[in-house]
Amino acid sequence: MVLEIFFFIALGGIVHTYLFYPLFMRLLSLFSKETPTVQIPREDLPTVEIIFAAYNEEAVIRQKIESSFNSDYPAEKLSLRVGSDNSSDSTNDIITKLESQYPALHFEVFEKRTGKSGIINKLIKKSSADLLILTDANIIFTSDTIPELVNKLMADKAGACGGTIIYGQLPQKGIARQENTYLNMENRLKLAESMVFKNVMGLEGGCYIIKRELFPQIPPLYFMEDFFVSLHVLKLKEKVIFSEKAICYEDVSIHGKEEFKRKIRISIGNFQNLNHYKRLILSRFFPLGFAFLSHKILRWLTPFFMIALLVLGLLLIPAAQFYFLFILFYLFFLLLGILGALFSQEKWAGWLRYPGHFLHMNLALLKGFFIYLKGVKNNAWQPTRRNQK
Repeated sequence: MVLEIFFFIALGGIVHTYLFYPLFMRLLSLFSKETPTVQIPREDLPTVEIIFAAYNEEAVIRQKIESSFNSDYPAEKLSLRVGSDNSSDSTNDIITKLESQYPALHFEVFEKRTGKSGIINKLIKKSSADLLILTDANIIFTSDTIPELVNKLMADKAGACGGTIIYGQLPQKGIARQENTYLNMENRLKLAESMVFKNVMGLEGGCYIIKRELFPQIPPLYFMEDFFVSLHVLKLKEKVIFSEKAICYEDVSIHGKEEFKRKIRISIGNFQNLNHYKRLILSRFFPLGFAFLSHKILRWLTPFFMIALLVLGLLLIPAAQFYFLFILFYLFFLLLGILGALFSQEKWAGWLRYPGHFLHMNLALLKGFFIYLKGVKNNAWQPTRRNQK
């Protein structure tokens, strides 16, 4: 009986986080209305500073900076501050040349590898803007991205607002389509959380806006600083929302090994954040704790649920035929996942890539957890190789 209870807890955890919760939120969002946009006189618009860290981003840094300044937001209200984390390619030279073209571009070179969170902490201390846009070097803005972020934040009287990241042209090989499917699912779920709860579970670090006074000091050796900031703002009882109109673009990764390393870093940050904000689950269970548990924590626990289902299912086979049939189906799914992960670069893999991607993602979560347990010694990063030309 006890084994059966744990079996259905594990099964229910996976089904809830990947199926029931997204459907529940989409249903509730049908009865929610978006806040109307507001027309703000130009002279009353807040000042905005874009902030990001860069390491060896010569492939995208020029396009990033140009897209930031080619905005419909008033030029006199907009500035950009970028820190180079001891880049060894031509990133520094490119930015230095652009400084003469864009007077509102502020550039700082860090001579020792510092890590993204450390650079952001230092750059923000030098900013005096009303609002900050946190972003990444490989995220390309449209002319409407910044105006839409500002408008949405002010219309909803929120503390922070995330933008919608879209992948560009999708290659036919590798993990591109799986990543795109997952991103679209996340964007829809965040939009629903924004409409229903005004509690978005984690703004995407590639593009979000926040009131400067709400931005916290990011702890040292921290990954997933975007999620840390999101929960900090929610902890202060400020709204964290999502704008589907503030669109920006990112190249999709096609390299399974590169994406696996990125997801390990994400996993480490997930468990850092869980340890830091675990008390929010019970102290403010609805809607904050409920959304945190449903959208994030159960996903982070899914690799452990998967192991438990395999072990418990095998032990329970003598109890009922259901468990025998479950194990047959489960082993078949795992086999498909292994094949999909091994041959993700092959065009013939087709739909096999999706169970492969699910398995790959949960293996990265598991590995990240054990790295987290050992303790993080360094959070300096390498840019993920993407489908850059």
